[in-house]
Amino acid sequence: MSAIPGIYRHYKGQRYRVLGTARHSETLEELVVYQALYGEFGLWVRPAAMFAETVEKNGAVVPRFALEEALESPLENL
Repeated sequence: MSAIPGIYRHYKGQRYRVLGTARHSETLEELVVYQALYGEFGLWVRPAAMFAETVEKNGAVVPRFALEEALESPLENL
């Protein structure tokens, strides 16, 4: 699973910008690199499989992160 660079909404309501994916240096596990669009705008990583999974919210199954707006990858033009 490769997360599309863009703006996502977490199921709890906060928005994040996905910058792209990376690989763990030891396990080669795919990780999603993303930035909070609130507070201190911290950078985070999460296993891609967990990023893409669904969760239950108010009795409904919803994506953990839902794409709101796809963006051009910041690394595409290097």
